[in-house]
Amino acid sequence: MKAMVLCAGFGTRLRPLTDRVPKPLVPLCGVSLLRYNLALLRNAGVRDVVVNTHHLAAEMEKGALEIGREVDVSVTISREVGHILGTGGGVRRAATLLGPGTFLLLNGDMLFDVDLEAAMVAHRTAGAMATMVLAPYPRGASYGAVEVDASFNVRRIAGRGAPAEPGLTKMHFTGVHVLESEVLSRLPAEGESDINRTAYVRLIHEGAKVLGWVQNGYWGDLGAPRSLLRANLDVLEGKVPLQRFRPGADPFAGTREVARGVHADPTAVLDATAKLTGPALIHAGAVVGPGAQIGPHAVVGGGVRIDAGGAVVRAVCWPGTHVAAGERVQDAIAAPGIRLEC
Repeated sequence: MKAMVLCAGFGTRLRPLTDRVPKPLVPLCGVSLLRYNLALLRNAGVRDVVVNTHHLAAEMEKGALEIGREVDVSVTISREVGHILGTGGGVRRAATLLGPGTFLLLNGDMLFDVDLEAAMVAHRTAGAMATMVLAPYPRGASYGAVEVDASFNVRRIAGRGAPAEPGLTKMHFTGVHVLESEVLSRLPAEGESDINRTAYVRLIHEGAKVLGWVQNGYWGDLGAPRSLLRANLDVLEGKVPLQRFRPGADPFAGTREVARGVHADPTAVLDATAKLTGPALIHAGAVVGPGAQIGPHAVVGGGVRIDAGGAVVRAVCWPGTHVAAGERVQDAIAAPGIRLEC
């Protein structure tokens, strides 16, 4: 079984953070989003993964190859040079790398506790050409929905596909697909395209089976600062099941509980007068100065320095960040030279 993880995007809603770091390499409790996804795939039996690159391509390629080696997954890079190709164009360009047969397709900028093996079984049992992993449609949402019939056949995607018909249920698409390689022939041979609105809509018109499969595991859209911060706090609070990601992606690996709910790497230097309140996570090489306040709800990345009287509350500090004496970082994501309020 092969898979592709889409990593070419710009991550515009997280700028200026993503002006320096490709979105799939953004840390979530100190572990990159891509590492979570590669570990998830590895634990589902996938050994070969294609990663596409465009924005900050050199950084993305280097990070993907390093993470692949660490997680024990073979990563092949599909480079999109000149202009980005979208979900459809990106996977069509990688068709020869993916080869014939069934493969998984994931967005590289999400956190999803999904049972990939069960999704593949459902796909094969149904004889589907494509399976879209779905979740309940949020109450009050207005974005384009995936509409399924009583047998969970996908009938409409963002208003396209079959004519409107009674009895359809709106669902939310999670960004996880199971595909047959034949689906790629429904995409334009060149240029940018959207796999959902192009290939899948064509399949629906042809009468081919596009299956909707529902998974109710934790899913996080990490595209905006507030949702990224929320996901960090959810991991701290134990709201995110980590079993499917371990051991390859475990933000608490190697840490010890130094105060109630406060987990710290043994190499972190914590002043005896610092106030530590859980839940909090302090990574390797961090230095917390006299009278500093960490938590509640704080992630202190590797090599972070928090000077005397500094505070990190309901906030995340990316690796290498310096919190000056008396500075308070709250309801924010902090990186070197950046404070992004959430």
